[in-house]
Amino acid sequence: MLSLSDFVNIDVKHIWLQVETAEQEKVWQLSQHHSNAIAIYNAYLNRICLSRLLTWFQVSLQESTLRVEVFPSEETLPMILEIVNGTAIKVGETKIVLVPTETIDIEELCVPQEWVDISSWAADYYISVQVNLDSDDDCWIRICGFSTHRQLKNQGKYNSSDRTYSLPIEQLTENFTLLFATLGLRWRKEVPHEVTLSAAEAQNLLQTLSDASIYSPRVHLDIPFVQWAALISNEQWRQKLYHQRLSKEKNIVSTAKKYLSPSIESMNSVSVNSSFIQVNLNQWFQKLFTAGWQPIDEVLNSQLGNLAFVEFRNFSATSKTGVNGVKLIDLGVQLGGQSLALMLALSQEEDNKIAIIVQVHPTGNKKYLPPNLKVMLLESGNILQEIESRSLDSYIQLNRFKGLSGTSFSIQLTLDNFRMTENFSI
Repeated sequence: MLSLSDFVNIDVKHIWLQVETAEQEKVWQLSQHHSNAIAIYNAYLNRICLSRLLTWFQVSLQESTLRVEVFPSEETLPMILEIVNGTAIKVGETKIVLVPTETIDIEELCVPQEWVDISSWAADYYISVQVNLDSDDDCWIRICGFSTHRQLKNQGKYNSSDRTYSLPIEQLTENFTLLFATLGLRWRKEVPHEVTLSAAEAQNLLQTLSDASIYSPRVHLDIPFVQWAALISNEQWRQKLYHQRLSKEKNIVSTAKKYLSPSIESMNSVSVNSSFIQVNLNQWFQKLFTAGWQPIDEVLNSQLGNLAFVEFRNFSATSKTGVNGVKLIDLGVQLGGQSLALMLALSQEEDNKIAIIVQVHPTGNKKYLPPNLKVMLLESGNILQEIESRSLDSYIQLNRFKGLSGTSFSIQLTLDNFRMTENFSI
């Protein structure tokens, strides 16, 4: 696997920053105060990004009188990260939103609508940041480029299904000297101020959205964005939403700790109904695969036409004890006979845990996954991770997780009326 120095030598036009293990552990502890595993990991990813770029801006501007600070404040971060991706800083009077992603092949900057269309949140600049936390000793972030608010509003594509604005990565400005040279100039396009909610309207929204099982309240499409924006732009109501969501789901934090961090405890063992077929992943290391599964190399040329999985395959190849497997899934009439490839890469770690990466790819001559395909990591029926494909995704991937021998978990794929669950034990 390439180290950070290798990447820097290959790509000299972008800014690369190391993420130390001590910083990861500190940030992970700060990220625990959320209602579910998805929000916890979102906070972790965003806080890593914020911590490194805050330091980078402070060092870059150390000879300037401009003050660099978190927006709105450090104290409000948990309330924002509970519900939306992205963080913001202020450099003097210039507001900058940092948007992290773990996507391997970044094709676009994708900014949640809240950071664009809420007048008090809208920024002058939006920075795309690639975050790599897969390695235990060589983690890094890459600052890929930036857009202005005007550019995002005028040229960006709005996606109503996930309420985001997106710009192709090639349209971003990569020369950050321009950003520093234009600090203080206003690059925001005017957006309407938020509507006013009555106390009764706010209470109704809070009652609906405080349910912690609603992992992404921001895309609760039964609630118009103007009402959602009015609710969360009000600091008092935003704080109330945050505390109500936490009070309804306190048990999930301990489960999330066991799954999502390189430095956390292993997953608990769970019992699985014996009537289900359970894939024993330990047998993969002896080259023994359950019916329907096979090593990726055996289907590399014949059925896996999408080449984006090469880096995925290399994950297990970096370890002498690494292994990978794939199962082809026929969706039948749902996709006109198209198949998908469910892939798992395993690597035995020094702490006796098994690190696991899960990806889903199209097969054959299909370049993209069908939109709205969901992949979920389940434990005892609880959703610990979830990701959904968009219209031009060549693959989707769950965040890397670890477990000890004896651990059980499930991966579930859903698309419209199609649902498939694969059960695994380590």
